[in-house]
Amino acid sequence: MPNPTRQATSLRPGQFRHLIRVAGVTGRMPERDQMLLWITHTTGIRVTELALLRIDNVLYPSGAIREEVYLRAEITKGCRARNIHLTHPRCHAAIDAWLEVRHRRAWGLSRECAYRGLMPDSKLVLTHKGRAFELASKKRELESGPREYRACDALQQTMSRLYRQAGIKLGSSHSGRRTLAARLLAATGDVETVQAVLGHSELDHTKPYLSVDQETIRRAFELAL
Repeated sequence: MPNPTRQATSLRPGQFRHLIRVAGVTGRMPERDQMLLWITHTTGIRVTELALLRIDNVLYPSGAIREEVYLRAEITKGCRARNIHLTHPRCHAAIDAWLEVRHRRAWGLSRECAYRGLMPDSKLVLTHKGRAFELASKKRELESGPREYRACDALQQTMSRLYRQAGIKLGSSHSGRRTLAARLLAATGDVETVQAVLGHSELDHTKPYLSVDQETIRRAFELAL
């Protein structure tokens, strides 16, 4: 009998704070790693979408961080354009800290003053060598037939390492999406809102993100009564 697919875990607030602390004292690039965690947990962006984000997607020419980021259809999993929202102040602070590191290391600098002196078409997330993460070409079987897509396995592995270092089982880049889904559902009680934020075309695609979290919510109500 085949083993059931293991789903990425959803984090409790205390687990996320622990994850951020550990990421800040381990690894070669703590500022980048903390930024990765803040962005995935506050926007629900997928790992390959994150790998493809450019500086001009995230910053205005003035250098200010965009609160609403447009994800082009060609970089999203379902080829459906959507927006993510960079509104959390700690996420902004993490982006600022990472961009300062890039300046100190002279990674992707421009001769212009716009975009904080960074090349607008350079990727936001870089490896420890200052390069963009490479993407692998893969195929997915759909009802309409096979379809090629790109996946950033290297960044996925980088993020999985962050969860392992913090001792969080089944943690991955998808944990940010699941955790955000749980918080949105608890705050709004509206599955359609969660669907819109995650960029799912069908509610059935959203339900797997909510199954574990609904049980968490039920336990919370039991403790409160």
